[in-house]
Amino acid sequence: MGSYDTALADANLHNYNLIHISSVIPAEASIEMCETAPQLGSAGDTLTVVQARKTIRTDSTAVAGLGWATGDGPGIFYEATGTTTADVRDDIETGLTTGKTLRSWDLSSKETLIEKATGAAQQFTTVVVIAAYGTGNPIS
Repeated sequence: MGSYDTALADANLHNYNLIHISSVIPAEASIEMCETAPQLGSAGDTLTVVQARKTIRTDSTAVAGLGWATGDGPGIFYEATGTTTADVRDDIETGLTTGKTLRSWDLSSKETLIEKATGAAQQFTTVVVIAAYGTGNPIS
């Protein structure tokens, strides 16, 4: 969990309670890519996310990625993880293609974000790519 918390800190998302959801993008949502998230609420708030996460404990490479397809209406995310960028990119492409065939939506625009990290022997390393929805909400 330490390497995961570190990866979340690198993205400025370590002070939220993440609520993972499936990968349908609401029609009214907009997507803005950033390396680190802006302040999205108070420490301890819940934050709704779609997440690709890979943890390793070797000197190999961890790769995580999100792809999304949007258009005039709802869209879809597809998350994938692996040990090579090419494999993750292929998995995302396959997932988005399959997701498109299941829906009659305009999904004419596609984008992908893939990150990787190389671990050290006998140390945990985590890489994350996260899509966060809106701002945090207090737990009540």
